[in-house]
Amino acid sequence: MEFIAPKTPRPQECIFCTQPAAHRDDDYYIFYRGEHCYMMLNLYPYNSGHLMIAPYQHVESIEKLNSTTLTELMSQAQLALRALHLVMKPDGFNMGINEGKVAGAGYAEHMHFHIVPRWNGDTNFMPVVADVKVIPEHLANTYHKLKQALESL
Repeated sequence: MEFIAPKTPRPQECIFCTQPAAHRDDDYYIFYRGEHCYMMLNLYPYNSGHLMIAPYQHVESIEKLNSTTLTELMSQAQLALRALHLVMKPDGFNMGINEGKVAGAGYAEHMHFHIVPRWNGDTNFMPVVADVKVIPEHLANTYHKLKQALESL
């Protein structure tokens, strides 16, 4: 039902800083933590399994990441793809960074990398045609599946 309810107002503080600092991973769907970056589910996904990888460092651009953090971000992307393949068996992925408000970044002040699983015939046209999102699996189910998959990898 969370997807039908109106969105809550955007927090004033940076969610990519406050949520991992709170250490309430189950509440914020943070399912993997590395030394420099972490993975979390997107609360307003385009598709089931839509996740984000963010550095703990508060920077607005990928160009400001040091090489160690950038390497870990990409290593976590590989790990996330493995987990998504294992759990959800998608046919492909959309991956990328929306850098800057003009590019569609909801939190432009803290860069983050999106991975969106895609399936042949998925319903991704729904937001465009009917202003409706179709998410066939609840976030909590996806969270537990991905967390368990990462523990097995």
